[in-house]
Amino acid sequence: MPPFESLVVLSSAGLIGLGMVAAASAWGWSGWLRLRQHELDTGRASGDLPAIGQRIDLADLKERIRKLEAIAAGVDF
Repeated sequence: MPPFESLVVLSSAGLIGLGMVAAASAWGWSGWLRLRQHELDTGRASGDLPAIGQRIDLADLKERIRKLEAIAAGVDF
C-alpha cells in the first residue's frame, strides 16, 4: 500500500488539473458568449450569407429541383 503522502500528492495534482481544465473551459465559454453578443449587437448573425453565397445556394437548390423533377419524370441523367 502506498504511503499516505503520495496519495495526497496524486489527489492534489488531479484536483489542480481538473481546476485548470474547468477554468479554461469557463474562459472559452465566456469568450464565445461575448462573440455571439457582439454579432447580435452589430446585426450580423452567423446564419447570414453574403449576396454571392445566397446566389450559390439558390443555384444549388435549383439544380437539386431539376434533378428531382427528372427522377420523377423517369429520365436518366
